[in-house]
Amino acid sequence: MSDIQVIETRDGSSSLLIPEMNETYHSTHGAITESEYVFLKMGLDHFREKHKEQKIIRILEIGFGTGLNPWLTTMAVLGQEIDIRFTSIEKYPLAPDLVAQLNYKDQKSGEMSKKLFTKLHQATWEEESQISDQLTLTKVKTDIADFNPDSECFDLIYFDAFAPSKQPEMWSYEVLRKMYDLLTPNGVFVTYCAQGQFKRDLKAVGFETEELDGPPGKKEMTRGTKLI
Repeated sequence: MSDIQVIETRDGSSSLLIPEMNETYHSTHGAITESEYVFLKMGLDHFREKHKEQKIIRILEIGFGTGLNPWLTTMAVLGQEIDIRFTSIEKYPLAPDLVAQLNYKDQKSGEMSKKLFTKLHQATWEEESQISDQLTLTKVKTDIADFNPDSECFDLIYFDAFAPSKQPEMWSYEVLRKMYDLLTPNGVFVTYCAQGQFKRDLKAVGFETEELDGPPGKKEMTRGTKLI
């Protein structure tokens, strides 16, 4: 993807605009605000509340993008008794010069936040990297069609693909079925999207779905649970 532009969202944090798709990587109402609400509060925090005794949590992220979600996750669990094993797939990794223009490190105070953001992006693709005492990261350069790990190997999925109107193949029944199969029993799937056909397909593959209040700028978002 060429001609990607760095933009500033309403909460002051960076995102990226792809002019040829007229699509941004995050909500223009606030990149950090959206990610913290959708993926941490409604995803990770929800899962941990339901599974308080579980100390190892395996997360799959669809769309590494700017690294915002794994960075915020790393920051959120610092110093806690938890072992996050985070896998993120991305077909088109960003060029280092674009990453250098992102201002996330300036949005969170302290040298540790800057150090962790740098470690995430410097981590070698296809290898497990220890980002903090609480989180290991494996970045995989692939698309969803070619990503075939063992079934039932993730507890939580951050589904952060581009919108269905821009990338419909990512939201197909077949992809959602794969997500269902990759989750452990009682695993959780969370996304910013609340599009009608997507929610119907999510139910059709077997998820128990919840329509939740969305982050700023979005009326709703969706969470699915694999009940067995």
